[in-house]
Amino acid sequence: MNILLIYNLKRKVFSKKIPCDFYSEFDSHRTINSIANALRVKGHRVTLKEADEQLLYYLLKHKKEIDFVFNIAEGVNGSLSREAQVPAILDFLKIPYTGSGVITMAISLDKFYTKKICLTEGIPTPKFQLFVTGEEEVDSSLRYPLIVKPNAEGSAKGIFKNSVVYNKKRLRKQIKKIIQRYKQPALVEEFIEGKEITVGILGNGSPMVLPLLEIDFSSCRGSGEFFYSWRMKEFQGNEEKHLTPTFYCPARIKDNVVRKIKQLALKAYKAIGCFDFCRIDFRLDKENNPYLLEVNPLPGLDPEESNFPLMAKIAGINYNDLINRILELAIKRVNGKLERREVN
Repeated sequence: MNILLIYNLKRKVFSKKIPCDFYSEFDSHRTINSIANALRVKGHRVTLKEADEQLLYYLLKHKKEIDFVFNIAEGVNGSLSREAQVPAILDFLKIPYTGSGVITMAISLDKFYTKKICLTEGIPTPKFQLFVTGEEEVDSSLRYPLIVKPNAEGSAKGIFKNSVVYNKKRLRKQIKKIIQRYKQPALVEEFIEGKEITVGILGNGSPMVLPLLEIDFSSCRGSGEFFYSWRMKEFQGNEEKHLTPTFYCPARIKDNVVRKIKQLALKAYKAIGCFDFCRIDFRLDKENNPYLLEVNPLPGLDPEESNFPLMAKIAGINYNDLINRILELAIKRVNGKLERREVN
């Protein structure tokens, strides 16, 4: 098949006018080339195209040459529409693609609406409040510590050491900083002080849940960041900065908790309308009750650093097979042939 790989390339920030984490969600040359090579190994002809302002013109010109798009593009303009931009263009041009569609991409990027939907489905999520101006009254039922984050970002953008706050003064300061820096509402959540668990889901119809991944931040106390901050993701493994989380896959939790998390993850996957693959993040409280943090239908696919390929590897799926399975799942979905498989 002729596969077009659409992406946004991660670049370094040299200007003080934009946040240091501006390009964090974009993909590295290593990720882009690894995906392309994995597809080529299976005999596909792969063309690379960045999701820039010339994308629409490129697609109009080359539409007849494209059999399928492998989409990992995060989008560039519009805080709430970014991830939906490429799917919307492809839908309009009737070009099939991997991954979730327009509505799912738009909803999942908006943490506030994702949490609202999950609550209606009976999926626990930390208590939260959205601040649009920063002047709103703080919900008196919120309990400290609280964490403040941009409402419509991923890859830990906007999450730093001072994002977890313990009093109203710090809360107000952090809310205003987020709104000003990222030009969008700030989401405030009760901070769950427990294990972080990541769930990978692969498939449609009856999707497969990959082995759960536990992220242990106990070795990161010296950094003051015991959660997935931007620095934690950007400088992961840096011993000088104490940014050395430990990963356990499968997670070190009891079977009944594993079953509960898998059930909730599948429920969220279907409620948000995900296709083909997705990563869903949870935190456990002191009683091991799971709380959903976010749904990510565009999880990282870096072969060396991303969580999703790591979980797939533990499930016995190597990187090349994972990339091609995502493509195969999308092709079957587009052709109306959903795979039926048992949930592990």
